[in-house]
Amino acid sequence: MYIWEFTAIAIYFAVLMGIGFLSIYRRRQLTASDFIIGGRGLNYWLTALAAHASDMSSWLFMGYPAVIYASGLIDIWTAIGLIVFMYLNWQLVAPKIRVATEQYDSMTFSSFFENRLLDTTGCIRVFTAVMALIFYTIYISAGLVGLSLLLNTLFDVPQHWGIIVGILIVIPYVFIGGYTTLAWIDLFQGMFLMCVIIFVPLWILPKIGGWESLTAVMQAKHLSMAPIPDLQPKTIFHILTVAMGWGLGYFGQPHIVTKFMGIRKVSEMGKSKWIGMSWMVTSLAAATLVGLVGIGVFQQGGPADSEQIFIEMVRKNFHPFVIGLFLCAVLAATINAMSSQVLVLSSSITEDFYKRLFRKDASSDELLLVSRVGVIAVGVVAFLIAFTTSSSIYGLVLYAWSGLGSAFGPLVILSLYSRTINRYGAWAGILTGGIVAGVWPHLPIEVFAQTIPPLLPGFISSFLMIITVSRLLQSRILVKTHETAPT
Repeated sequence: MYIWEFTAIAIYFAVLMGIGFLSIYRRRQLTASDFIIGGRGLNYWLTALAAHASDMSSWLFMGYPAVIYASGLIDIWTAIGLIVFMYLNWQLVAPKIRVATEQYDSMTFSSFFENRLLDTTGCIRVFTAVMALIFYTIYISAGLVGLSLLLNTLFDVPQHWGIIVGILIVIPYVFIGGYTTLAWIDLFQGMFLMCVIIFVPLWILPKIGGWESLTAVMQAKHLSMAPIPDLQPKTIFHILTVAMGWGLGYFGQPHIVTKFMGIRKVSEMGKSKWIGMSWMVTSLAAATLVGLVGIGVFQQGGPADSEQIFIEMVRKNFHPFVIGLFLCAVLAATINAMSSQVLVLSSSITEDFYKRLFRKDASSDELLLVSRVGVIAVGVVAFLIAFTTSSSIYGLVLYAWSGLGSAFGPLVILSLYSRTINRYGAWAGILTGGIVAGVWPHLPIEVFAQTIPPLLPGFISSFLMIITVSRLLQSRILVKTHETAPT
């Protein structure tokens, strides 16, 4: 019944397996450093696509277009905020953290924070690992929900079986090859999904009457047709909170920032930046167009779940083989993000728990084994969360993104640029940012009858707490000033 779709998906995954095994063959001696950050040996193309393709997940095809579909162009500020702050991430964080993490012999966020701030207590590692575990499992569960929705729509697979299939797809990639294998897969899948998300709306737009017809439909539905529909305080507040409520999170996403650590030469960071930003601008513009074209395609009412508009658009307009092939792009986006997130968590289990607390003199082979066991453990926890959640992809991603960005973003920036922070401030900042972002969505706080994204109060409170506590307890610790903020 689904022979064409299955054939397309089988061909696609055969290509992925070939890329994965070729990557492994080229690096037969896999060490823990290779597994976690690729031995700091990636070229600028791999670094660029690994950083960006591991970012978007099914959110690019499902979560974000659904917001544009529901509200119009006013919510394009989500994409604009992401673009602006990712550029700042490349500009301000990427080169410095690549140099600093090598200088401090660090492969994870927590080991860098610990070494940079001379924390011999292990608290930074524990706090970092706990926050990563909480928010990444939610993040990974969002990807599993996306995969289950895709499989349910395409093949009528029950949601719980779709979640199981998602786990079985993702874990082998991380388990076998680690960082470098994922980088090569990210490169291929990043280019593929970008081509698909551009082609689909451009192919369908003329079939619905072009821009003129689409504009008429948006007017009839009273949807925003401009990024800034008016200059009222309520509108400006919405624009700023949407843009910053997403964009600020980039500074604290370990699965993205750790990609900067793996580039071979810091001098090539600029090339990576422009390649990655070009990919990002193109992909987000195309995703915006998906949401707009969906308004025209589903004039009389779309799917019950608006996050399925891309899937339904593809199903309505293409041959079954092409449907299967194009929907592999959704799989690609989801696999890229989930694989990187699982790798970060398994790395944290290895470096922050096992090596730091139990086996400081563990061999490379032993650490590699623990990393792979960590992959399985993380997958099981994510499966349980995805199986029991009822939230949307957009909501899950925003919650996890906000928690990670609030807990780690301010500390990343201050660790690279401040000479006065200390471990006490870091402890307070990690905990405050994560807790505030985690609790905020449950508080009845509104401005202009609008909710405030949790990233804003979480990020600000973490930043202020790091500075305040560090100054209050400055006399308690000698900060290593001559090695901070490497140039």
